[in-house]
This record gives sequence, C-alpha cells and structure tokens, in this order.
Amino acid sequence: MAAAPLDTLRSKLFEESDGNKFSRLLGRLLKKHGQTERLAVLAILADYARDGQLLHWRTLLLTDMVKLTQPGEYADFYLWSLGQPRLAYWGVDGLLKSTGKAAYGALLELAGNQDMTLETRAKAVKRLAVFSRQPFDAGRPEDPGQWKAPDIDLPALLAWKTMGYPNGAGHAEPLRHRLLDTPETPLEHALAALDHKLAALRAREQDLAQPSNWLTIASPEHVLAIDQRWTLPEHYRRFLACASPLRVQITTEDFPQGLHLVGASELIKAQHGYAWNPVTQLSIADWPAQYLVIANAGGDPLCLDLGQMHSHDAPVLCAMHGTGRWDFEPYCASFVAFIAGLSEKTD
Repeated sequence: MAAAPLDTLRSKLFEESDGNKFSRLLGRLLKKHGQTERLAVLAILADYARDGQLLHWRTLLLTDMVKLTQPGEYADFYLWSLGQPRLAYWGVDGLLKSTGKAAYGALLELAGNQDMTLETRAKAVKRLAVFSRQPFDAGRPEDPGQWKAPDIDLPALLAWKTMGYPNGAGHAEPLRHRLLDTPETPLEHALAALDHKLAALRAREQDLAQPSNWLTIASPEHVLAIDQRWTLPEHYRRFLACASPLRVQITTEDFPQGLHLVGASELIKAQHGYAWNPVTQLSIADWPAQYLVIANAGGDPLCLDLGQMHSHDAPVLCAMHGTGRWDFEPYCASFVAFIAGLSEKTD
C-alpha cells in the first residue's frame, strides 16, 4: 500500500541534508497541507524542531509552527523550547500564543536566565511588555537584538509578578495636531493627506514603545533651538512645529529604497556630514551654506534652498552622495508641493 502524501513528505524532510532542497520541501508542506491538515503539519514541525538533522532549520521552521498554532495547542512543546538555546527566541511567541497570560511565569524565568543569550532574554521581556501593556520596553530599541543588559529591568518585572501580573495602560500615542483632522490651507491639506497615508503604514505595523510614521507636535525646546539657528520659511517652520515627523520612513516611486523625513528633534543633527563636521565642529567647505537637509534617501540629501525663500516657502533640491562632489538638481518648486507629492506617491 502506497504511503500517504503527507507521510512521504515527512520522510523526505527528515532525510534531506541539503538546506535548499529542505526549504523547497518545507514550502510544499506548508502550501499544500498547512491549512487542510494543520494539526498533522504541526506535529511534523514539532518533531523536526526536536530531532531534525539540519540545526538551523530546526530554529527557522519554528516561526511557521507559531503561525499555525492556535490557543491551547502545543503548550508543553513551547515550554520545553524555552530551555533550548536554539529554539527559545521563537518559543516565546509560541508559548504566549498557546497559553496567553499563563506563559508569564515561564517568560519571566527566561528573562532572568543568565545562561540564555541577551537577545533571547530581551525577546521575552519585549513580548511580555507588548502582551501585558506594561512599559518594560519603554525607551528600548524595537529589535530585542539591540538591547543592552541594563535594558532588562528584572526588579520591575519581579514587582509586577508580586502584584499578580496586572495589565498596564500601554504606551500613549504621540500627540497629533488638530490641523491633521481639520485642514484649511494648502499646506495643511497636504499634511493631512500624508498623515492619512502614514496611518495606513501604522495600521500594518506599530510598536508604540518606539512609535514610527507619525506627524507630531514638536517640543518647544526643539523649535526654539531651530529658530536660534535658522530663519525658516513659514510653511516649513509650521510643518516642524505642528506636524514634525517621528521616525517617518516612506517608500515612493521616486524613492524605492525609502525616504526618511527629518523631524524637529533631529534637524540639527541631520546636517552632520553634509553642512557640518561634528568632529572638527566646523562647516564643510563644499556645502552651500543656504541648503538645509530636510530628508534623505539612502544618504542622498533633499534640501530646502533658504536662499530662495518666497511666499512663505522655498524650493526643494536633491543630490546624489558618493560622487565626489555635490550636483544639486531641482526636485520641487516648493515645500508644500514636496509634501503633496509624497502624499500622492506613498506606497
């Protein structure tokens, strides 16, 4: 009697020693059987994570297993995985998805386990923070792999345990100016349209511990520091004060690798390497003094020409870096047109 297709595929996975071929077999398993025979596929993935011969694939396929897992399933497996250095990082997600708040104790123990990698311990804390809405990740990098040892606040975690693991209030959203909801001027309409596009990006992915793709109200201190350094066209100054970009990274047809819009908190630093040498504390000679970097695309600067201000605005120029000299070209006739264009072209 011929073996069932799933049994045959299972045997091939366990026998395969070539990583590329294994990847194709795994893709076939998930595509053909992942939904129709979900529990059987989960069993295969769990068995391979325990005993498969390709060690890196034992780790990688755990992400697929977590996606297929439903609440209440494979809790014992995920609890076991937390003790396996190769599997614990993704086991965190699996245990939370399977058992919810019942995972808190095990994840807290993992966070304090000095035998595990810092990245794995940080992942446990990050997921606890997100799941419980507690601020254990406040001010920390979004990627647990970038955390430092002091970022793991074990006393705070243990105090939370003593209180019975209460839910927190979560991180507050950045402040938005009312002009984004009730625009009146051409600038405000362009900003409102851009904010609408950014809201769609935030809906796809957002970590309020490190909020991204927001237009926010700038702090008075940042605005004052800017005013003390430059005389800006009114439209751009209002943009910075009322709709300052906060970690805004957008992709457009013109900027397929992404465009970073500079906010009020980083405008001064954004001139480093272009107009200003932060090491020598001197202006860079070949940079036109009237050009203010307001965005960059992979290092290519986009600038306001402060020497050509008119009607409360100024033209936007662009140049490529790494060519040995700066050859600026007109990009938009005004800052308002620049923002309006981003609103129309943002993916």
